[in-house]
This record gives sequence, C-alpha cells and structure tokens, in this order.
Amino acid sequence: MTTADLAVATSAIIKQHLIDPEICIRCNTCEAICPVGAITHDSRNYVVDASKCNLCMDCISPCPTGSIDNWRMMPRAMAYTPEIQLTWDDLPVELLSDELDKYGSADVVELDTQSNADIGLPASGSSAGSNAAPWSALKPHTNLHGPKTPIMATVTGNVRVTEVGKDYDTHHVVLDFGSQLFPVLEGQSIGVLPSGVDALGKPHHARQYSIASPRNGERPDFNNLSLTIKRVLEDHDGKPVRGVASNFMCDLKVGDTVQVIGPFGSSFLMPNHPKSNIVMICTGTGSAPMRGMTEWRRRQRQAGAFEGGKLILFFGARSKEELPYFGPLKNLPTDFIDINFAFSRTAGQPKRYVQDAMRERAADLAPLLADANTYFYVCGLKSMEVGVLSAMRHIVESAGMSWDTVGATLKKDNRLHLETY
Repeated sequence: MTTADLAVATSAIIKQHLIDPEICIRCNTCEAICPVGAITHDSRNYVVDASKCNLCMDCISPCPTGSIDNWRMMPRAMAYTPEIQLTWDDLPVELLSDELDKYGSADVVELDTQSNADIGLPASGSSAGSNAAPWSALKPHTNLHGPKTPIMATVTGNVRVTEVGKDYDTHHVVLDFGSQLFPVLEGQSIGVLPSGVDALGKPHHARQYSIASPRNGERPDFNNLSLTIKRVLEDHDGKPVRGVASNFMCDLKVGDTVQVIGPFGSSFLMPNHPKSNIVMICTGTGSAPMRGMTEWRRRQRQAGAFEGGKLILFFGARSKEELPYFGPLKNLPTDFIDINFAFSRTAGQPKRYVQDAMRERAADLAPLLADANTYFYVCGLKSMEVGVLSAMRHIVESAGMSWDTVGATLKKDNRLHLETY
C-alpha cells in the first residue's frame, strides 16, 4: 500500500452500524443471527465491531425493538470500538457535516449490502428462519411502550407449573393491564423492567419474555396476558447465580405491580387462514408461544368459529416433572392436537430429544414440509436449532425431495420461524 493509499484508507468515511443501548432489550437475536460474528455483548450492552460488520442487514428485520437499526457516518480511524460502545447508556450525537468534511467526505465507504436471504438458505443457523409473518397473520402492534414510557401491569396470578419439590422451578404469571391499551398476538413478547439497580448502580435493563396466552387474554376477553418463566439459579456453566428478572417475576405476589414495555415481534405469528396446519417444536419455556397458539385454536374450535388444520406439538424437557403444563397438555383431545414428548433425563431410558421424535414421525411430517398451508415454529434453547433443522433435512431427503428446494421455500413463504436463545 502506497502512502497515498494509506491516506485514503485512514481518511475514508464509513457508515458505522450501532445498537441503541437505551432501547435494546438484550434478547440476543442480533448476535445469534449475525453471519460474521460482528456483534457481541457484556452484562449490559450489545455492540457491533465495525472492523467485522459487512452491512449485510441480516440482523435488522428480526430485531423486535428497532434498536439495531442505527447508523453513524464516521471517519474510519475514529470508528467507535466495541470497548467504547460497552460503556454507553445512550447513542452519541451524530457528527456534523463540516466535521466529516475534515476527513474527506468524498471517500464514503459503503460495504456489500447483499443479505444472506438473497444468497439462499444455509443448511442450518438462525438465518434459515423467516423474517416475516405468515401471509394470513394479523397485523401486530409493536413498541407501544418503551423504556422511558413503560406501562404498569398488576399481577393477578402466579402459579408454579412444574412439579413441586423438583429443582426445575417454572411459573405461570398473569399480568393485567386494566383499562390501558396493550393489544398482543400469539408469538409476540414483552419486556419486563425488574425493580432495583445493577452492580453499577443503574436501573436494570428490560428482560424479554414470550407471551403464553392468546390474543383475547389469559382470561377470555380480559385485558391480560400470561408468561412462562423459569427461575434462573445457575449460569450455563452450572455456577450458582440468581437471574435478576426471573427471580423478580417468580417471587411476585398477586396485587404486586410491574413495569412492562413492548409488545415486540412481528414475524413469529400464527397463520389465520382456514385449514392452515401448525407444527410446534419447543423445549422448556419455549412452550410459551406454542401455548398461546394452541389455546387460541382451542377457543375457536370450542366456539365453532374456525375450520382449523392440524396441530402437532413436539415438546422436549429433561423429564416430565420439569415440563411446564404437562398435566393440562395430557388432557387436550387427541383429535385436536397431536402431542409428542421427548425426555432426555428419564431414569432407565435412553436420551430422547425433539429431533428424535420428529424423525420417528417422518412419514407424517414429510408431506407437511411440502404443504404450502403448513407452518413450523421452533422455540427454545439455541442448542436445539441445529438438531431440528438437521431432522427436517433428513425427513425431506428421505422422502425423495430436495432440502435446498424445500428449505428455501419454507423461508421464502414465511413458513419456518425460529426463536432460539
């Protein structure tokens, strides 16, 4: 590189991608989907490394809050480092045009903006999922309340939904909004602002939870909703830690109030057209959106108001004692929903995961994967995603079809929705 080339490279203006820490709810969607590993985080902030980001835009649409869609024109040599971004509580002001002119505004660098979606569906990974809702889904309301204007909800129920006496403590929490406007759809989520402050003396950031109730409320025609929350008592390495929001929520009593933001989500929504089939694949608290979809279909069927298609559920947990809603699920009519459990820690039994149960039902799933009226929803731990997609590929190819074709169609037609964490 010549001296002249070096001068141009260091003076060029870049379009730097930044995440607004004031709006971000730390859901990890952006980091999970970034194909080049440009996004990372610490205990407070999610940040983008300008030296890695190629402006592919894959993270923009899935972000539930819009916090990911922020940009600053910056001299390349002055680009905000990840270390600097981790200290922010809000975004810095934009540089004025005369300030940028000092660094050579004619040398603006725009990187390749081709999305993975334009290239084709990979064999696995979050970008295999759809970023838009099914064509017949209702239009959702999003971001009605932000961190600066939260809505206050009252706890009207808090019930443990895993077997008492076991370590796996999961609660069903009902929040009521009274006369305040807060419309939601199945598959959406909300943010909860835990009380208190963090180690730096700052208010806790919002934590995201999927809604576990249907659109007309946990109690029909009431302005309420429910959440499925696991009490976090250890980290991913098994070290003791008390999850701030999960323990706050699990310990709430009836009559307590909690600050809520949202709702969030515009793609993980259920279809509404007649005879549409829904295949739900989940683990643990990933059952929350599936419960909402199932209950809405159940209420419609009860009222004779909907000619629904098939409902198939693949639900995994370590044991039946640790599986939320195990009792109520067993009581649902078999002609309404086809339920397949998979337990990985049952004494005296081999480990069995949701992808194993899917392969066992290959003969039933193959035609559904090819059916334009069938929609697939996957929710749970990130580790399950590769296994589920691998099972889908196996089922498709064993049936003599091309996964490249079927998988790409699932994504293009918004029939495959992934929400893993």
